[in-house]
Amino acid sequence: MVITTPAVGGVRPDPLRALLAPSTWLGAAHLLLDGAVGAAYAFVLLTGLFFTVMLLPFALLGLPVWILTAWVSVALARIECARLRLLLGVRIAPQSMPPRDRNPLRYGGALWRDPGVRRRGVYQLVALPLGVLTSAVVYFLLSGAVALLAMPLLTFLVPSQGATVFGIPLADTGSGRTLLAGLGLVLLLVSPAVVRGLTAVDVAVARTLLGPVPGALARRVDELERSRARVVDAGEAERRRLERDLHDGTQQQLVALGMTLGRAKARYKQDPGGIGELLDDAHQQAKDAVTDLRGLIRGLHPPVLTDRGLDAALSAIAVRCPVPVDLTVALDERPSATIEAIGYFVVAEGLTNVARHSRAAHASVTVRREGSGPVWIVISDDGVGGADPERGTGLRGLADRVSGVDGQLRVDSPVGGPTVLTVELPTSEPVR
Repeated sequence: MVITTPAVGGVRPDPLRALLAPSTWLGAAHLLLDGAVGAAYAFVLLTGLFFTVMLLPFALLGLPVWILTAWVSVALARIECARLRLLLGVRIAPQSMPPRDRNPLRYGGALWRDPGVRRRGVYQLVALPLGVLTSAVVYFLLSGAVALLAMPLLTFLVPSQGATVFGIPLADTGSGRTLLAGLGLVLLLVSPAVVRGLTAVDVAVARTLLGPVPGALARRVDELERSRARVVDAGEAERRRLERDLHDGTQQQLVALGMTLGRAKARYKQDPGGIGELLDDAHQQAKDAVTDLRGLIRGLHPPVLTDRGLDAALSAIAVRCPVPVDLTVALDERPSATIEAIGYFVVAEGLTNVARHSRAAHASVTVRREGSGPVWIVISDDGVGGADPERGTGLRGLADRVSGVDGQLRVDSPVGGPTVLTVELPTSEPVR
């Protein structure tokens, strides 16, 4: 019996098959475009930054230029992600922009502090030297291989002695022509490996600077571990609250209703015409029980949210708020029921905090979603500020609720105000 073992390292690569593979030539096309694309990216970004710095001292005229530059940088990043997806089949989820703010100074500062904005800018600056290098290597490798393969034919077409191509003298002997053609064939067969290596470097740089922020997953796991116990405790407290409300409220009303109906039944045998007052009491008690049940159900999930969506549900909250509220809801697509419910409770709790603690004269709520992107919620007021998620259970509970769907909550509340609560609710799984 003969026992055979597989060769170490697996199947040996086939250079000819790799040369003919579409992925090789798509990768080569991507790398050849890197130089021109990188020059365009760097030119646009450096131009925007130049005018931002030059105009900033003149009554902050550079601020709108900086905001425009940041948004153009986002568009360029999306173009690059589309190019990677079409030519290399690599999907990179670009970082989202911070939510828009009516205050240009605050919005410009948020853009400057955002790590996604800075990383995109670094990528578009690095793309120029990296693109020139990769384009030059691939161009000279492929053109040199083709020139050497064509060298024997050129010796017949060029009659002059000592003619050169790319600095290489044309061979006038059979062995010389064969040697040059063999060298060209070697370069051509090596080119797929070179293209794969350069493409891997290009993709790694794009993933690092255009993809998710490094360490975000680890920080996210830590945050979930810290909030898990709070979520469990909050769920248990909510269960006890519902049990207490049902026991002390609705259950007692139903018991009283049963006793009233029992009295009416007993009196009916003796005085059928004298039970009208008892029936009126029973009717009112039934209506009170239904009202309490509706309140409990509305606290769990308001029916208007399911029927008519966030716009109508939040309008009802804004009308009931004792502080005047400007509400703006602009959703290109309706999010899932889970995201809608979280958004509803975020706004409800946020406006409750405004009414109780901020001493504000005015508040605004903006809910925005562009296309199928994340839902952004911004709640602001002109109150006294000083809100701190670590000192109260309301904001901490909102943070835990938002983190349950991999969302983000930020509170900007300096002493003296204003307070700005920003929530990002992702509506799809991130692309890895």
